[in-house]
This record gives sequence, structure tokens and C-alpha cells, in this order.
Amino acid sequence: MRASRAGRAGRAAQQGHWAWWVAPASGLVLAWLLWSVSEAPRAAAAPAAAPAGPAAVASAASVPPRGWAAGRALAGAPYSAAGLQAREAQLQLWQLRLERARASLEGYRAATRYPHESRPIAEHPDQVHPNEPITEEHALRSPDGKLVQGVKLSTSQERVFVQGQESVRFTVAVRDEAGAAQPLRVLRAAAREVPAPNTASYFPVLPVEFNDEGAAGDATAGDRVFSTRLQPASQGFARLAGAIRVEVFLEYRGQQGATYFDIFYTPEPPATWAGGVREAMEDGSLNFYLKAQVREPGRYVVTARVDDATGKPFALLTFNDEVAAGAQEFRLGLFGKLVRDGKPAFPLALRDVEALLLRPDTFPDRSLMPRRAGKVHTSAVHALASFADAEWSGEERTRYLAELNRDLQDAQQHVNQLEKGP
Repeated sequence: MRASRAGRAGRAAQQGHWAWWVAPASGLVLAWLLWSVSEAPRAAAAPAAAPAGPAAVASAASVPPRGWAAGRALAGAPYSAAGLQAREAQLQLWQLRLERARASLEGYRAATRYPHESRPIAEHPDQVHPNEPITEEHALRSPDGKLVQGVKLSTSQERVFVQGQESVRFTVAVRDEAGAAQPLRVLRAAAREVPAPNTASYFPVLPVEFNDEGAAGDATAGDRVFSTRLQPASQGFARLAGAIRVEVFLEYRGQQGATYFDIFYTPEPPATWAGGVREAMEDGSLNFYLKAQVREPGRYVVTARVDDATGKPFALLTFNDEVAAGAQEFRLGLFGKLVRDGKPAFPLALRDVEALLLRPDTFPDRSLMPRRAGKVHTSAVHALASFADAEWSGEERTRYLAELNRDLQDAQQHVNQLEKGP
């Protein structure tokens, strides 16, 4: 009995406790409802909120359909001030997107109207004269890194990539701010192998003599430009397929400095040239076929320049493909539309042909074929009308143009809808 009474007393206490906090809460809810009803007319009569600023409108416009609908709902009517402003912001945004889509499409179409392997040489100014010496100017620094004021170290080398019996001429001079060569002493110089990473060198260091006596690679005696000529095949590197560094230590007015030159040497070519050049008009383009005897199969890259009859550089032609061993022809194609657009004077000259075999994941990453410097072939005279005027059409270009066209059409559709209004 005592337990039962205790249980009922506990439940009554719980019910009393529940009633204690529910009753005030019910009163608050009722008061809130009465206040809401009384305030509704005044809220309806209150003026509309001020229109959002330009930054907020632009942010809302970033998602056109949803932002526009939200602006209309907040404004209360599609032709309210806020609704018109939101629609105008959307229109401006999509007009900008339309202009950008049109510019992207036109720019890509213009840039790809010729194929990768037949381009205007003006796009590659560094490839116009590949056999010119490489000249550089450096700050002259002492061994402890201090800068020698008032002079520059001037250097040159004939080429970086060397093959077979080719040689390389190096020069070094110290010049003042006016470009005049200053007195200089070459203390010592040496050529050594630069091995691949984590690989020991197999070739001894070779002393090299720089001179200013008009001999052994020096062009003019007594001009304060010191020179030397290195022929790897006859100077200890005949079996080296890799990098060679020529280090030079010099002195100017009691202050010592240093510089170096790097070359990459191929002793045996992976393929050799075999005969002249055959040309053919095919599918509205002029193709040059260069015969070769390929010893090592693989991916070959061949590059050549085309000048017009006046000697003006016109085009850069490239071959880049897998080639099997044996007698082969490298095709260098001069694209028809490039000729139609550029209107070069005939006959054309094919010159300065370079070729190499790529060696992926090795050091060095290429083996050179013998370079064919100067004019290699003079074309026949072809009428301009015999060249095709159609733009290049490859799988990649077709796919990209389709995607850019879809972007343009989507932007145009949004502009049309926004201009039409709700």
C-alpha cells in the first residue's frame, strides 16, 4: 500500500511539474499568434525592401535560372524595380558570356586552321635560323659570389647538339657597358663528361686551350675574344653518347671568375640520309619526301624550313611519327591553305633540315641524324590555284570546335530568353 501510494504521489508530482512548464509555454504561443495577427496588416503595408546592390545582384546572377526566379519572388512581381534590375543583371552577364564564347570559338578556329606539322614560321622565331651561334651575356662574379661591377661576361657556342664528326666553337670575352672587349686571361679550361644522375663518369677530363691568336677556332687575333674548337670524335669522346661540359676559369683585373658550356653528343646516327628530295602535289598540298636509311626504329622528329623565292622565311615543317627500320621516306607537308593565305613567291627553298630519334626515359633523350645545313631542295613553280583553300580538319579540332559551338549556342539561347522577358 505504501509503495502504491508512493507511486501515485510520484506520478502526481511529475504531472504537476509538466503542467508547471507547459502552461506558461502555451500562453507564450497564444500571445505570439495574437501579435502576428495584429502585425500582419502593418507588415503588408510596409514599403518593399531596398533593391540589392550590384555586387549582390551579380552574385545571384551567377546561377541564371535559379537567381532570376529568386529575384522575381523577392520582388513580388516580375516587373517590380528589383525584378527588372535582376533580369538586367542576368542579361548583362550572359551577354558577356556570349562575347567570350564567340571570341574563344573564333580564336581557336583561327589558330588551328593549319595542321601542327605545317605552320607559319613567324610563330616560331627561335626556329628561323637554327645553325646560328648561341650568344649570351652573364654577370661576372668572383669565386666567392661577389659581382664584378661595370662589365659583363660574353659567351657564344656554335651549337648545343653535336653529331659524328661535327665540331663546336666556343668564345668568351669580358665587355664593358659600351660593349668593348676588355683585357682578359684564361687561366685554364677543360672538357669533361656530365654523366646521368647516380652514374659515374667513364671518360677522363680533357684540357682545352682558349686563345686569342687567330688559330684553333679563334677568328681574329688580338681582339680580346678568346676561342677554342672542340671535336668530340677526335678529342677523347668518340664513344660517348651523352653530355659534355666545357669549364672555363678566367681572370679580369686580378679578380677571378668562371663559366661553362654544355653540349650533347651523338657519336653514331640512328639513321642516315639517302639521296635527294622528292616533291609531289597531293590533295592540294605540296609534300617533300626525304629518303633515309633507318638503322634504329622508333619515333623520329624531322624539322625543316621553307623560304620563298625572295629569301623570306615562310613556313616550319615537321615530321613526328614512328618509323620502322630500313629504307624510309620522311614526309614534310606544306599545307595548301597556308600557301593560299601566305602567297609566297615561287620557287620555294627547303633548308636547314634537322632530325633526331627520341629516346624516352633515357639520358640523353635523343640521338641525332646528320644535320643538312643550308638549302636542301628548290621546288618547282606551282600556281597558287593548285593549292587547296580548305582549313585543316582533324579529330581533335572537330571535337573542340563542337564543344565551343555548344558553349556559344547555350549563351545565345540565354540571351534570347532574357531579352524576350518573362
